[in-house]
Amino acid sequence: MRICAVLFLSFVLAGAYGLFRPHPAISARSQGYDLLIRNGTILDGTGREAARGDLGVQDGKIARIGRRLENADARVVIDAEGLIVAPGFIDVHNHTEFTITDPAKRFNEGLLRQGVTTIVGGADGTVSPEQIRRLAGLYEKNGIGTNVAFYVGHNAIRFLVMAGERRAPSGEELAEMKKLVREGMELGAVGFSSALMYQPGTFSKSDELVELAREAASHNGIYDSLVRNPGHALLESCREAIEVGRRAGIPVKIAHEEVTGLENQGLSAMVVKLIEEARAGGLNVVTDQCPYDASATADLAEIIRVPGTLHGFSFRESLHDPDIRSRLKDPSENGINGGFSWLKAGGYSHIRILGSKDYPELVGRYLSELAGERKEDNFDFVCDLLQEAGHPVWITLGAVREEDVRNILVQPWNMIVSDGIYSDGVTAQGHPRSTGAFPKVLGHYVRDLRVLTLPEAVRKMTSLPADFIGLHDRGRIKEGLAADIVIFDPRTIADRSTWDEPQLYAVGVQHVIVNGAPVLCDGKLTGQAPGRFLKRQR
Repeated sequence: MRICAVLFLSFVLAGAYGLFRPHPAISARSQGYDLLIRNGTILDGTGREAARGDLGVQDGKIARIGRRLENADARVVIDAEGLIVAPGFIDVHNHTEFTITDPAKRFNEGLLRQGVTTIVGGADGTVSPEQIRRLAGLYEKNGIGTNVAFYVGHNAIRFLVMAGERRAPSGEELAEMKKLVREGMELGAVGFSSALMYQPGTFSKSDELVELAREAASHNGIYDSLVRNPGHALLESCREAIEVGRRAGIPVKIAHEEVTGLENQGLSAMVVKLIEEARAGGLNVVTDQCPYDASATADLAEIIRVPGTLHGFSFRESLHDPDIRSRLKDPSENGINGGFSWLKAGGYSHIRILGSKDYPELVGRYLSELAGERKEDNFDFVCDLLQEAGHPVWITLGAVREEDVRNILVQPWNMIVSDGIYSDGVTAQGHPRSTGAFPKVLGHYVRDLRVLTLPEAVRKMTSLPADFIGLHDRGRIKEGLAADIVIFDPRTIADRSTWDEPQLYAVGVQHVIVNGAPVLCDGKLTGQAPGRFLKRQR
């Protein structure tokens, strides 16, 4: 029997000699597959319980599923005894779409090793139609390890039409933005995304969003929103996203739903109630979630906003000066000229210290708590810490209570995402989610804590996102669908990344198949890059 250990050579020779050219469909009598998975425990992605069986792949599709495919043979055979065979995971909020245009980074290894076979780029409103066109061309030219779909983005479009204008668009400007959304949808975007807490989206009003979302709705797309003010007005911000969806007649996904900050602890119950009410009223509202108790990470110094009037500013040399501190405080807490800042978006009660070589005793504490204990102004405490520390102080810009993480995690309408950036497994990249999000759910929350069942967790990573964004040939183990498949060990799958070492690859994913071609085999890259630009399907 040919096994996965010889897979790389098999596929190289197949490419060289044209062995994988299309050929007539396989009949039940002539079962000669491109790839055969034997003895697996199959989870089909719908939430149904697993069933033991074999699976044959031909021409990039799942050709046959059976309890035992007798007399079947294939160029490559994978023995999945003791392993779970599931649809490839779909990461609907991801930020690797630009990095993987680099041929050296095209495999997207940090995501493949989590079992992800499709990412959706353009989250947070970042991608224009022209960028979709350019990126898709580079993927086709260079090859990629994962499939990529796109949102067409509000922030990118608004910047193209209005630059940094802090006002409502004119009639002509709105018409131009609508045209660009329409162009993006015609290119195959799955929907229209916004990030209202960031510039320039923060300067828009709901009416503008409704008009643009209607363009996506006319193409059967969805509206994806990083809501306006999750730190200080979470429920109101979620209501705005829901109202945009209701007025535009479009399904709504609230992006990386998190309940951050000390003052918001426990608010997840109200979020759940709000979404359940909207769904009961007939609107298809879902959320996605990165399964960690901390959102974006940063060096503490990054929360200080330095206006252009402070030329030659240096933290160590300048922060002792009371005049300098006073000139930094307002732009840091309220944004430069009223623009975005992390302290404005959340504040000291949202920021928790994750790591400090100089002050390990501060790890796990909130800035507001520490300043209060010292009876010191919050901003002065931050300046003192920056001035005294000899090494970076690592923080999360949005700390979340574990109970709130779990309350969102278990909801049937909530999907799992990484919100990740590219990771090469060596260089530190800020947040462990980029290498660990999906295995963390399967290992920590399913196997260890039993917060979710394995079939339900897999559904949240596969058929739920596929159906919602309109990739109907993905997300299930079903005959005739695309052969995007992950094979993992449920006993060992786990995230290894930590706040101190966020770049460490996950373990437990043995094989990953994209469009019928193995890209990860026995835990090793095969050199295949069969990923594609995926378009929304009606």
